[in-house]
Amino acid sequence: MKKLAAWLDSLALNHSPNFAECIEYLGDAFPLLHQFADTEQDSIWHAEGDVAIHTDMVLSQLYEILVNDDGHIKGTKRQVLILSALLHDIAKPITTKRKQIEGVECVVAPKHEEVGANYLAIKLLELPLEYKAINTIIGLVGFHQMPKRLVIKNQSYSDYLHLSLNANLELLYWLELADMKGRTCTDLAQQIDLLEQFKMFAQEYELWGESEATHSILKPIQVKSSRAEQAYLNGYAIRQLANGQISMVEEALAKNYQGALGYSHLYVMCGISGSGKSTWIAQNLTGFEVISLDDIREELNGKRNCQKNRGQMLQLAKSRLKTALANKQNIVWDATNFRKDFRQIICDLGLNYGALITIVALQVKESTLRSQNKSRKHNVGDEVITSQLNKFEWPSVTEGHRMLIIDEKGNELLRLGTFE
Repeated sequence: MKKLAAWLDSLALNHSPNFAECIEYLGDAFPLLHQFADTEQDSIWHAEGDVAIHTDMVLSQLYEILVNDDGHIKGTKRQVLILSALLHDIAKPITTKRKQIEGVECVVAPKHEEVGANYLAIKLLELPLEYKAINTIIGLVGFHQMPKRLVIKNQSYSDYLHLSLNANLELLYWLELADMKGRTCTDLAQQIDLLEQFKMFAQEYELWGESEATHSILKPIQVKSSRAEQAYLNGYAIRQLANGQISMVEEALAKNYQGALGYSHLYVMCGISGSGKSTWIAQNLTGFEVISLDDIREELNGKRNCQKNRGQMLQLAKSRLKTALANKQNIVWDATNFRKDFRQIICDLGLNYGALITIVALQVKESTLRSQNKSRKHNVGDEVITSQLNKFEWPSVTEGHRMLIIDEKGNELLRLGTFE
């Protein structure tokens, strides 16, 4: 581990390893890297060849950029960019397929960005990295194709803000510039022009290089003497701006005035079985009504792990949630919620009742998940953990109003949004 830590530290300095060296150090942590050479790419968009060749070219181009174009990217930012370049296509081995598009067979890798981010959310924890670096890499990999899409679709400020809440726009630009230059394609000039337009819009919207852009955005509406009311106003203002529901932050004052006077807190847990959700709730959310799907399964079926009457169980849970929200009670939805669509149903209900929604994501190493699960009173089989990991979708702050990321010991790794 000391050798790996020293190598990772060298990325923050001047070391510029090629793909082969990266596999030597990180192949055990990320087994999919070994499949890059056997993963084909489309012959038009990636005429250079397989994913291994492309990744090596991307790394090479990134090093040129770091030296020639932007010497101020050093330290942790340099380390993050190199690891993001190495891992940006990490999910291609498991998403690549052939598909007929307008009568032509093409090689595609649908949703490889999202799948890659979900994979890395657990795997990156094995590396001796600062947590902020881990979180940044997840964002860059998960959204690395968005810059060009925003320009192509002529998207507005709200879409750029939404992206900036999930990834650093400046680092995204440099990553994608290396990604485009690190391939052989016929429209390279046009693709780079799209990135230059993205940079221009990000700078115009004052979201370029801003790690805490929300502070300046929210400054005009810091008008509440009550910290609880201000937290609500801030949370709703940013979400409404990012979703295009308002065009100026000042609109949030009137739109959320009544809601801020009295509201429910809705905490939505997200974590694989054995990650410590219930323990964290008991230690941190005293006085909250806990809606536990495990408890309701036991109530209906006599066993916590019995999957019978699933529809009835969910209806009962949602009914209790609606009642609590209507009564302005503070609630925590205690379930694995490892899929985004599961979380969205609960978040949408919270929004309907004007609750302030906090996503609590438990981010725990796979080895720890399995060992903690075995020591639980109500454990599940190893195959259940495997299934959940394979389906796991890492949450984003824009799913709710705020987000807490918690480690295996219940410690807070990161908080996003305004807290009282």
